[in-house]
Amino acid sequence: MSRNAERKYRAATALQRRFNPLMRRLPLQTVLETTGRTSGLPRRTPVGGKRVGGSFWLVSEFGERSQYVRNIKADPRVRVRIRGRWHAGTAHLMPDDDTAVRLRSLPRMNSAAVRAIGAGQLTVRVDLDQ
Repeated sequence: MSRNAERKYRAATALQRRFNPLMRRLPLQTVLETTGRTSGLPRRTPVGGKRVGGSFWLVSEFGERSQYVRNIKADPRVRVRIRGRWHAGTAHLMPDDDTAVRLRSLPRMNSAAVRAIGAGQLTVRVDLDQ
C-alpha cells in the first residue's frame, strides 16, 4: 500500500473508532453484524449500501483490510439492519465486481465517502434469507 493510502487508512480508522459507536445507535442507520473471527462475539459496523431484491450490496472502502471483511472470510453468516429491521443472510466477497460501477448504483453520500477515502475497495453482496 502506498504511503498516501496508508495515511488515508489510518485517518479513516481513527475517525471510525470515534463515530461508529454513535452511528450504530441511530435507528435508521444500516448496520452490518458479523461474528468476530477471534472472539466469536457479534461485531456491528455502520455501512452504506442498498437492498436490491433479495440481496444487500455494499462496497468496503478498504477491501480485505476492513475488519468486517476479515470476519466475513472467517464466517459468512451475517445480519443486516435495514430501516430498523434485522435480516439474516450470507455474505459473499465479490473481488471481480467493478466497484466504480457498483458505487454509482448505491446511495450517493456513502459512495462519495468510499471513493474519497477508500483504497483497494471490495464489493460485498449479502444474500438475505427469505
